[in-house]
Amino acid sequence: MKILAIDTSGLVCTVAVVEDDRLLAEFSIQHKITHSELLLPMLEQIRDRISLDMNSIDAIAVSAGPGSFTGLRIGAATVKGLCLATNKPLVAVPTLDALAYNMYGNENIICPMMDARRSQVYTGIYTFVPEKENENQKELKYSMKAIMPQSALSVEEIAGKLNEIGKTVVLLGDGVPVYRDKLDELLKVNYVIVPALSNRQRAAALAVLGGIYLREGKAQDSDSFSPEYLRASQAEREAKEKKKNSVVIRDMQAEDVTDAAILEKENLGSEAWTEKQLLEMNTRDDSVYVVAEKNGRIVGLCGLQIVSGEGEIFNVSVSPDCRRSGIAFDMLKTLIEKGTKKGCESYTLEVREGNTSARKLYEKLGFVNEGVRPGLYDNPKEDAVIYWKRKGTE
Repeated sequence: MKILAIDTSGLVCTVAVVEDDRLLAEFSIQHKITHSELLLPMLEQIRDRISLDMNSIDAIAVSAGPGSFTGLRIGAATVKGLCLATNKPLVAVPTLDALAYNMYGNENIICPMMDARRSQVYTGIYTFVPEKENENQKELKYSMKAIMPQSALSVEEIAGKLNEIGKTVVLLGDGVPVYRDKLDELLKVNYVIVPALSNRQRAAALAVLGGIYLREGKAQDSDSFSPEYLRASQAEREAKEKKKNSVVIRDMQAEDVTDAAILEKENLGSEAWTEKQLLEMNTRDDSVYVVAEKNGRIVGLCGLQIVSGEGEIFNVSVSPDCRRSGIAFDMLKTLIEKGTKKGCESYTLEVREGNTSARKLYEKLGFVNEGVRPGLYDNPKEDAVIYWKRKGTE
């Protein structure tokens, strides 16, 4: 059985060809060159040096992840293309399984670690179990046992699991030097750090394990293969976080009124409108209400009543923990746009004279101070500044 193996999951770009119990070729580089620049030339070199006929390959093994998102995609795309061109089966081998297989025959606890950034590692816990067909057999053969399948964990979490097992552990992978000081502090068990000859991904180990998986019927067609990332990419995490923290400005619904009234009370105290008042205003034909929603929570509210082409804005409230984030500006801008579509040409509102931040916001939206109502507000007593935004005001 002849297996071509490709691993681009980590810092090392590595390719190998194994036939039965012989390593025909292995090419590995870890240097300041991208996998996309290295991989195809490495394949060509191996093909030329050993006169490899691709039709003689029984299967192509690939590191299935986790690992570098870019690296895994390069490896996956290359292997898929080769499988399609040669009509050979694809054998997907979990990255940490292949890395642990470097330690074949070691009966200690084996813990490969790849740096996953953000104080996490891609890791797993393995050991090799000796097997004999009968008591008279002298040759030991080993099968790899996954005590804990590959996962994305914090260094503290994996150290805790290793301490629970309580046995000497063999550490390898590019995550070990990154977190070595922390591991030395956290581990309560003896540990061995694998030297350079086998402490990183090796396509030879991947090829041998791929051959085992192939015999076990674990091959698959290339179309169905996709890498196993275990964790979202940075771009996906950022998009998710952005979506999580995004604020939606929308029309107020009946089911929002209770939360809106609570927000009003939180901001305005005794001057706040009641739930009944908000519900009545929200159902009027001459009024428009919008709310700001964040993570399913109502964090903003404002309303508009239109009379003879003039609109009065009231109930401008934003949750204290969401202020100075542009929510009030976006709500008012949306409210004015909706009012204009309903035929409103001018807008007015009142604000406490001492509410400097609110006054700056209204002026930014084009409102102009046109007078004062003395002593309008209570608790504390304060004048109200009257603002207008007339038709044509930018």
